[in-house]
Amino acid sequence: MAGPRRLRMGEGVLRRKPIEHIEEAEGGATQQLTRSLGLVQLTAIGVGGIIGAGIFTLAGTVANGTAGPAVLISFLIAGVASACAALSYAEFAGLIPKAGSAYTYGYAVLGELVGWFIGWDLLLEYTAIVAVVAIGISGYFGFLLGEVGLDLPKWMLGAPGTGDGHRVDLFAALLCILIAYLLTLGIKNAARFETIVVVLKVVVVVVVITVGFFHINTDNYTPFFPFGISGAFTGAATVFFAVFGYDAMSTAAEESKDAQRHMPKAIIYSLAISMVLYVLACLVLTGMQNYKDIDPESGFSTAFKSVGLSGLADVIAVGAIIGILTVMFTFMLGVTRVWFSMSRDGLLPKWFSKTHPTRHVPTRVTWIVGFASAIIAGFIPIGEAAELTNIGILLAFVVVCIAVIALRYRQPNLPRTFRTPGMPFVPALGVVFSIWLITFLQWQTWVRFAVWFVVGLGIYFGYSYKRSELAKTEPSAGS
Repeated sequence: MAGPRRLRMGEGVLRRKPIEHIEEAEGGATQQLTRSLGLVQLTAIGVGGIIGAGIFTLAGTVANGTAGPAVLISFLIAGVASACAALSYAEFAGLIPKAGSAYTYGYAVLGELVGWFIGWDLLLEYTAIVAVVAIGISGYFGFLLGEVGLDLPKWMLGAPGTGDGHRVDLFAALLCILIAYLLTLGIKNAARFETIVVVLKVVVVVVVITVGFFHINTDNYTPFFPFGISGAFTGAATVFFAVFGYDAMSTAAEESKDAQRHMPKAIIYSLAISMVLYVLACLVLTGMQNYKDIDPESGFSTAFKSVGLSGLADVIAVGAIIGILTVMFTFMLGVTRVWFSMSRDGLLPKWFSKTHPTRHVPTRVTWIVGFASAIIAGFIPIGEAAELTNIGILLAFVVVCIAVIALRYRQPNLPRTFRTPGMPFVPALGVVFSIWLITFLQWQTWVRFAVWFVVGLGIYFGYSYKRSELAKTEPSAGS
């Protein structure tokens, strides 16, 4: 009797995780996560990942040097592009309530090699985002120190090359370690902290919008497009970094009490809440101060200071530090869950997917990510670190939008708790938007991505291809 045929290379890289069984428990007792997050906590994690650097840092940066008052249009363009992908994520989140987000969705629909590269990209992108946000917080920290007249040694105030005497951004590095520690305490305790801080952040943003509204000078809106319409589009490619936190939140699906119902709602709620606050905040910022005078690093604090509200400026700086912490939390949560999921699937060593015996969180990868992001935040300037962040996310959006179309036609009768509207036009628009935004990225970003891609290719064919869980089953298991 003939044995099973040998799997050819082309078939192997296309093997897929069977969706009908993907919701079942995977791994042993040491590879399980605890379902303890409700809708409010999930939405808070999503809002925490979206609102932060966008309002407190990027809005001022883009307004000052790229778009002027049209930074509002930049956020709207980025929001529309992100919404197309968000609806696709929402369908998958209800259908496949497992850790991993875009990695898991790509693996299940488009095959192992696609899933591998999306996961591999997200490991770098999310870690870099944590570092970039930590550096952004450090800028507001410097503003506060200046306000109280406290001078710290220059060697600890920035990465090499960012200022005279700078050797390390110590505050940013320590923040990365702090967030890693919080995540190792267990998802329930960590999410409780995240929810409280997100509420405080939203309160600060609402106060900023309300008070700032009474200090708007409409003359500051003219000219609305000082850098031309192209400036608004270029700004959209930059601020897109600030409107996709929900994708990192979706990596926590396996820790949701009722992921099939709650995850789609949390994705949509978090993006909707965040976009309303972004639009209002941009109107206030560019109305209070001429775009030429907006501080690129601490825009709102300096804007309020310019109208004689120095006390509120200090409150905003504190709120910015607290608020941006939640972005670090969401994306570090995201990268650790992607890493955990890839390890549990056998694409990376199983050692990484071992969870804490009582807290049931992947502490090993959490500490690794914490120290890796600390090194990036401490020793790489924010501009260079930021260039690592966008391309992988945009490619993940492309994969998810294509996958949701493919799966709808391949298996239309799967029980979906949420269906992406306007199929296939909405996800197709998400693909077009994402590819278009990719064209705005600098060539250095492509070079870094290519290097990471080649390294990933070597690891996949040298290790993952033969050791994945699907490789251990019969050739037809992934079809």
